Amino acid sequence: MSPILEVKHLKKMFKNFTAVDDLNFTVEEGDFFSILGPSGCGKTTMLRMIAGFLEPTEGEIYIRGENMAGIPPNRRPVNMVFQNLALFPMMNVERNVAFGLEQRGVPKSEIKKRVNDMLERVGLAGYNTKKVTQLSGGQRQRVAIARSLVLEPSILLLDEPLGALDRKLREHMKIELKLLQKEIGTTFIYITHDQSEALVMSNKVAVMNHGDFEQIDTPQNLYKNPRTAFVAGFVGETNRFELAQSGHGTLETRSGWKLAKKDAKTGMHWLFIRPESVILLPDPQMKDLNRFRVTIKTILFDGANTKISGIVEGSGDEILIHLPQNAKFEGIREGDRLEAAIHPRDLRCYPKEGS
Repeated sequence: MSPILEVKHLKKMFKNFTAVDDLNFTVEEGDFFSILGPSGCGKTTMLRMIAGFLEPTEGEIYIRGENMAGIPPNRRPVNMVFQNLALFPMMNVERNVAFGLEQRGVPKSEIKKRVNDMLERVGLAGYNTKKVTQLSGGQRQRVAIARSLVLEPSILLLDEPLGALDRKLREHMKIELKLLQKEIGTTFIYITHDQSEALVMSNKVAVMNHGDFEQIDTPQNLYKNPRTAFVAGFVGETNRFELAQSGHGTLETRSGWKLAKKDAKTGMHWLFIRPESVILLPDPQMKDLNRFRVTIKTILFDGANTKISGIVEGSGDEILIHLPQNAKFEGIREGDRLEAAIHPRDLRCYPKEGS
């Protein structure tokens, strides 16, 4: 089966600035495909080219096998949800959702049925006559999505749609969006700078940097096996250390912390260690570990996500450790000296970017 979206050698330049640089990727039917990257990396520019609001400088975009070159936005089988939602405050919920169908000249009886069906699917049955101003942020979000989905697009493009919501509502809407997409089955292409949104909701994530994709993968593999130093540092929380040397089975940080790693390659510049991979008070019987002592500097209490910041003795390197929710760690205090360990497989090394 052909992919629903195929992008070939896509490039967009604004005078001398390259916003999107030779992108090649595909999206399969029914995917929740997220594009994750920092502000200014080219995410929105790329999305606007797929939608038809911007013309590519070079490259081709195919939707269901059809080349989109020269096809205006209103004739493309896509719809877009923006961060500001762009709802009409003078219209009630039903009129907002019906607007696109009315513009297409769909008969009134069919509009009524399709609007009611869609409101039910997004959990807003009975909200037809409610004013947009009477709705919560999450409800307005669902109206915007319903207005797009009622037009039955092949692809729904979402440009940081949760960015304007408060943190608690964002957490709730992440789950709602994932469930909604799974129920409806429409292909979602979702852009965000929030790694949590991308990892929680998507079945595929592309990490974007300087107009190009550094890695396209499942959320699990992005986290466990980042391909580049940028991905390792951007996806998930991590400790980053600059290496003074690597190779011959040893890594040494600039501060003099030495760690054994049999497959250590020469020329590595960065070492990344996930906070949860640090073992506190390791079992003396455990083999092949890098053991060291750490002095507790700060305890960062955050309920189930409590972390500690410590100093690796003998080097001065500071390391963040996720604290297991285990009774044996309840008595830890600032200033305590504890044994810790890391397995060599959890040491991720990368060359200097651009080398």
